[in-house]
Amino acid sequence: MKETRYKKLQKILKEQIQQGKFNIGEYLPSENELCSSHKITRTTARKALDELMKEGFIVRQQGKGSMVRERRESLGLLNVKGFSEAVGHDVKTIFLQKPAIRTWNLDLTYRPTSEEIETNCIHFERLRCVNNVPITLENNWLSAKYIPDFVGQDFIDGSFFKTLSQRYLIEITGSEQELRALPADEYISNLLQIKAGFPLLQITIKFMTSNPSLNIYSQLYCNTTKYPIGNSYFLK
Repeated sequence: MKETRYKKLQKILKEQIQQGKFNIGEYLPSENELCSSHKITRTTARKALDELMKEGFIVRQQGKGSMVRERRESLGLLNVKGFSEAVGHDVKTIFLQKPAIRTWNLDLTYRPTSEEIETNCIHFERLRCVNNVPITLENNWLSAKYIPDFVGQDFIDGSFFKTLSQRYLIEITGSEQELRALPADEYISNLLQIKAGFPLLQITIKFMTSNPSLNIYSQLYCNTTKYPIGNSYFLK
């Protein structure tokens, strides 16, 4: 089936955003500029921009144009507030286990599919800190099949999702999430510098991506004493 002209333009602009040609807060070329540079009609340009807006890549501002937005904000993903809001604070991520081929965790609430289990699993574990205080322990599992050469590569700007977007053109499209209150075991309590048995929030997440065959399975243990839960998502 032949790809329509507006779909071609949408794909070009999306890849340019993913690859960092247009950063968050910057404006795309105007409809007139797109018409001139791509030899298309204004209707075609407008349809391409409308599709980008539906996908959450841009926001249309009357009289100003199409501004690139932080797409995670449009997904409503639960996470610990503070990482995206702690401007001026010392925010850092510590890799406890760097990405490597390991065993799938089959005890998660959202179990990997049988097709995923048949592939190699990439796993990594990170500790999130604000002002040197550990706040969140995070583990991630995903299939290695669709992200070649992922192991051994540094994340772009330290960000997992940005790496998926810019290096592999893979976007997060949604999620399923389950929250539970659990007492910290000895391993987690040592990492988060709290007493064993201290109540923590466990968030188990299945992220869906723009590749229908690729899901990301995450499990987080959060000390919400200082940083509450909100709908913003931290990148790094």
